[in-house]
Amino acid sequence: MAEAFPTVGVDVSRPNAARMYDYMLGGSANFAADREAADAMLAAAGSSPAPARTNRSFLRRAVRLMLDNGIDQFLDLGSGIPTVGNVHEIAQAANPAARVVYVDNEPVAVHHAHQLLAGNDNAVMVEADLRDVDSVLIHPETARLLDFRRPVGVLMVAIFHFIPDADDPGRIVARYRAAMAGGGYLAMSHFIENGEDRARRGAEAYRQTSTPVVGRTRAEFAGLFQGLPLVEPGVVFTPEWRPDGSDPPLESAAQSRILAAVAEVPAG
Repeated sequence: MAEAFPTVGVDVSRPNAARMYDYMLGGSANFAADREAADAMLAAAGSSPAPARTNRSFLRRAVRLMLDNGIDQFLDLGSGIPTVGNVHEIAQAANPAARVVYVDNEPVAVHHAHQLLAGNDNAVMVEADLRDVDSVLIHPETARLLDFRRPVGVLMVAIFHFIPDADDPGRIVARYRAAMAGGGYLAMSHFIENGEDRARRGAEAYRQTSTPVVGRTRAEFAGLFQGLPLVEPGVVFTPEWRPDGSDPPLESAAQSRILAAVAEVPAG
């Protein structure tokens, strides 16, 4: 029931990617314009909500990999609305002491997170633009929950295809990487530009929103990791990244149109 969310300062007539994603995941923190835009984008791309849901499944599996390797603190950049299958629920189900900092600059996402996280001292939403790396890393709530002298799991899931080349996404990733201790993990997923007409039409539909999509190639996506060693199976489509049988069915993994990978930060 999106109408329960405050609309002061929010242009609810213009769709937003975070709220469209929430709608495709079955959440309720979205407005009519978001639902209409998501439906139009899916129709243009000849798609369904399944790719969004396979991306969310990748997030869950990446967090579990990190937990299995001793990670107990997470930074979720451009988290959007922490709706179905969010990081703190996954992490704290395995380790109640796990700490999670969400970062987003979308007002509805921030408001929803504050409501959702009320009473959870180990999870917080920081209202900031991930491109302003210093504002994220030195924020008092980040400093309260995350100790960057220890390994951190940094999540950049389905967010960098909203960062234009003019903002130098490689530099942004490098800034966060420089703050990470050895043994940490970096997880990313990204819309792939493969020349397919349906994918092009879907991206074009997003350009009518406040958060247009920038499609990149497989090589460009892999380059964002800047030589960090990738855990197996490397760069693959989201359904191919350590599948556990929970993904919604697709005709092929490539139909997800989203590549994913996880890298481990070397010690030293």
